[in-house]
Amino acid sequence: MRIHKEGLIPITVTGSLFLLNLLLYPIYLHFTAYIIVSVVFFLLFAWALRFFRIPMRFSHKVENGVISPADGIVCAIEKDFENEYFKDERIKISVFMSIFNVHVNFFPIDGTVEYVGYHPGKYHVANLPKASNDNEHNSVVVRKDENRVVLFRQIAGFLARRIVCNIKKGDTANQGEEMGMIRFGSRVDVFVPLDAQINVQLGTPVRTQKTVLAYFA
Repeated sequence: MRIHKEGLIPITVTGSLFLLNLLLYPIYLHFTAYIIVSVVFFLLFAWALRFFRIPMRFSHKVENGVISPADGIVCAIEKDFENEYFKDERIKISVFMSIFNVHVNFFPIDGTVEYVGYHPGKYHVANLPKASNDNEHNSVVVRKDENRVVLFRQIAGFLARRIVCNIKKGDTANQGEEMGMIRFGSRVDVFVPLDAQINVQLGTPVRTQKTVLAYFA
């Protein structure tokens, strides 16, 4: 299992608290209290390991498909006016990530990074519609050719306080390759052309590097 570098501090802190608590056993007056505290620290450590892990998966390359950039559940599929880059109507597919999902994000298609735009903002619950524009977010546009272009947006949620994006304009995007992460509960919006064939439904569990969200026409 590989761990994202963003998780080194949280994992070290939670692991150290768990080990320290084990060493402090002699000072506990009640064995029950010792067990409860130990279990809490262990669960925090285990959660940090799970949250910051990088999935060891074989990327499912789909030449004409848009792969989910995140693990989670599809919480919205709708026509929406994309006013940051395209300035026109697109189909928006939203993937909500709970605190138990992997939060590392991956490129949905091959191509060239045409735009990267970070925007500070609020911290509404990520599955609310207004979170797409109001919350802190980072938008990335990848173009494969004239007709195959995708904008996907990393959106911070109520608990999220850090968006990580490891790319810049002009970089080469490889479908299924890591491009960043969002720390704690959050969401990713994917904007595809209106004539794209949608391959998921509301409530569909999706896996990054595996699930095809849509196919280009």
